[in-house]
Amino acid sequence: MKKQACIICRKPLNNGIIINGKRICKCCEERLINSNMNTDFYDFYKDCIKKTIVQITLKGEDTRCLNYHL
Repeated sequence: MKKQACIICRKPLNNGIIINGKRICKCCEERLINSNMNTDFYDFYKDCIKKTIVQITLKGEDTRCLNYHL
C-alpha cells in the first residue's frame, strides 16, 4: 500500500490528523496551530487546505445536489 503524504509539506506520514480522508502531519499541524493569522505561513497553510480539502468537499456536495429532486 502506498504511504500517504501530508497535503502541506508532501512528506510521508507517520502521525498527524485526517480531515475528509486527507492527512496533515503532526509537524504541519503544530505549525498551523502556533502561527499567527497575519503571516505568510498561515496563508500558505490555509491555501493548501483550501485546494485539497474544501474543493473535494464542495465537489461532493455538487454531485449529490444534482441528483436531488423536489
